[in-house]
Amino acid sequence: MTETPHPDTLEKLRHVSVATLATALFKRGLRHQVIQDVRPVAPKGRNMVGPAFTLRYMPAREDRNQLAEFRNPRHPQRHAIETCPEGHVLVMDSRKSATAASAGDILITRLMMRGAAGVVTDGGFRDAMNIAALDFPAYHMRPSSPTNLTTNEAIDINVPIGCGDAPVFPGDIVVGDDDSVIIVPAHLADEVAAEAVEMTAYEDFALEQVLSGETIIGLYPATREENLEKFAAWRKANNR
Repeated sequence: MTETPHPDTLEKLRHVSVATLATALFKRGLRHQVIQDVRPVAPKGRNMVGPAFTLRYMPAREDRNQLAEFRNPRHPQRHAIETCPEGHVLVMDSRKSATAASAGDILITRLMMRGAAGVVTDGGFRDAMNIAALDFPAYHMRPSSPTNLTTNEAIDINVPIGCGDAPVFPGDIVVGDDDSVIIVPAHLADEVAAEAVEMTAYEDFALEQVLSGETIIGLYPATREENLEKFAAWRKANNR
């Protein structure tokens, strides 16, 4: 049974970076949760956060992947777009290949209109310039014009997948910022979010100190008691 994060958890994750979350997960022994080689189609200036809803592609076999397949209303790619729950992030395992597109602007627009929180593929999007213009977080490797039928077959929905070498289980929490995307296991989401908020407060303090000319030695990480005292005063003054 999928763990359900506390309602405040998703809000906390909207205000921390993927890098900070990666450190929090590293401390728990999880080192491969960042999806590799994906980036925002266009930066949005805000985090994408939501539970994962997955789509898996496999290598296409030519006799199964003609344009007529798109007439099938249960075609897994189309069906994933029409069944991804509101507030979820559609994560696609495209075999780390952008030789053919995972989806295009019409499907991604439909996903946005149905209330999804975002979309991620370790492949590419066609019509990427149109997807970039949407008020909708989307992440891919690079633009890719050929239809997905060229090399990939959409085969399964909402099953465990690998996306850019990261393991993704349905219901895991997907967080994307203007750098990259990370997968937070559902059962760790509450504690990792709470720790990341604390880490972010200290990082903001440390950056202010560095900008004022302070050395990082003893500050980042905090190994000098005087810096912890300064941090406590800073938090109080800044309501952090």
